Amino acid sequence: MKIVVGTRGSKLALTQTKWVISELKKKHPHIDFELKIIKTKGDIVQHITLDKIGDKGLFVKEIEQQLIDKEIDMAVHSMKDMPSSLPDGLKFASIPKREDPRDVLILRELYKTIDDLPKGATIGTGSKRRKYQLLKYRPDLNIVPIRGNIDTRIKKIEDENLDGVVLAAAGVLRAGLEKNISSYLPVDIMIPAPSQGALAIEIRQDNFEVENIISCFRDEITEIQVEAERGFLDGINGSCHIPMGAYCTVNDDDINLVGLFGDEEGRKIVINSLKGKASSAREVGLELAKLILKEHENYEG
Repeated sequence: MKIVVGTRGSKLALTQTKWVISELKKKHPHIDFELKIIKTKGDIVQHITLDKIGDKGLFVKEIEQQLIDKEIDMAVHSMKDMPSSLPDGLKFASIPKREDPRDVLILRELYKTIDDLPKGATIGTGSKRRKYQLLKYRPDLNIVPIRGNIDTRIKKIEDENLDGVVLAAAGVLRAGLEKNISSYLPVDIMIPAPSQGALAIEIRQDNFEVENIISCFRDEITEIQVEAERGFLDGINGSCHIPMGAYCTVNDDDINLVGLFGDEEGRKIVINSLKGKASSAREVGLELAKLILKEHENYEG
């Protein structure tokens, strides 16, 4: 049996996909997994910030089309790149255990933490969520837009004379670059993107054979977190034009979901949280989105 696995061609995407394939091979040594690299709009257009070239789905649409057309049997994505709803005929298979969901600072050697940075320090990020949360904590910082893969962004510290960059811990850890991490940003300073650190394995709805093969991956806590955080994403109807974050903690049958939503200019940033039951994780996410949208409407600063 052969399974064709679609992925983006970035170093991180390939690392993630090869990890998925190697884990599946351990359980299913008789299956031949073939890796297929697919270019997406987000990969092709590198000179423009993400919020200027389109919406969520920039890194997935072309891959999803190949799934629908049966050119590939499954696709591996970063869950945080996935739009709030999937095309007809596609679904997520079991979700593996989540990597660290936090964001990290990679700084010049002089500095270790956000508090070490001098007044007016220049930090690179392509994310409004990261930008406005950094400015909320340190209004004096100079935040500049950057794009590119992890290595490129780290290199920009030297090339563009930055004091540092903010990246997702998961990507840095999966790429084996943890030695570059200066410090982790706690969730009370930087709420992560919904589902940051989780992998999305996408398949056709009717492909029960592949679904069954992937079921060995399932991590229940990660699935609850993703349900809640993507419920919030769906309720906000979020795009990469707006700062938005969500993080769910699970304690036995109970969950606590923290959400962030702001306007494009970062003038109105609302953070709130909601407790609920793990069995209603998606509903908790939708409910928190309603609460925060209402608060945002009545926001007076």
